[in-house]
Amino acid sequence: MRPIIWLASAAMTTLALSACAPTAGLNLAAASSGAPAPVAGYDWHFNADVEEASLSYGMAETDDVPLDLSCRPGSGALQILQTVSEGHPRVIALESGGDTETYPAKAEPSALHDGLDLTAAARTADPVFLRFRKLGWLATYGPDYRTPLVAQPGSDQQIERFFALCG
Repeated sequence: MRPIIWLASAAMTTLALSACAPTAGLNLAAASSGAPAPVAGYDWHFNADVEEASLSYGMAETDDVPLDLSCRPGSGALQILQTVSEGHPRVIALESGGDTETYPAKAEPSALHDGLDLTAAARTADPVFLRFRKLGWLATYGPDYRTPLVAQPGSDQQIERFFALCG
């Protein structure tokens, strides 16, 4: 009787320890990275010519573009355009992976939407943009909202092309 109790105890201990042990072939890629998920239909779109490059987040071939970044190639300077509602603070606040930046902005009535177009100047070397290049997402935020702008799988190359061109 005694060996059976010992054997049962050993088996229970082995099961308990194996539940805590790492499993070979565990898919760590499926673990949550804490990054926001892409939104269907929305993506980052890169356009460039000799005089200007732009990286716009929105729906392709529509006026639904909540955020646009533009630059003169090689300048290192960015122009940010964000469409907001009336009453929004006159700043553009951005976040990526914990890095945040708030840019004082000029406001003008939007020609395409109800509300305002905010414009602000920034630098490609600002920490929030360096993080954006690594993570593939940027979030806009205000007093009562936070909106992640996430690249669809594979389109993060558009982000890198834009920043490489801007300098």
